[in-house]
Amino acid sequence: MPLVGPGEVDDELEDEVESECAKYGTVNRVLIFEITEPNFPAEEAVRIFVQFERPEETTKALIDLEGRFFGGRVVKATFYEEEKFNKNELAPMPGEIPGF
Repeated sequence: MPLVGPGEVDDELEDEVESECAKYGTVNRVLIFEITEPNFPAEEAVRIFVQFERPEETTKALIDLEGRFFGGRVVKATFYEEEKFNKNELAPMPGEIPGF
């Protein structure tokens, strides 16, 4: 979820995300991954991953958050492969972001 742009990640962001997502269910884990590569598209540079206790909580959050505005940005919510998440493989795959 690109809720903030590059350089806007702070110590409170994880807690803010967890608090916001708690209304959908039990949040097991929040991971924030910032891509600092020069010229990387700002709208793709900060990835926020949220793992819920139950699949239906995840679906509810995804449906509600997709397209919502947060800090002047449109949230792009998608499911992410659990195995990659568990291994902390959070960077975009080659070719996933045009030009990178």
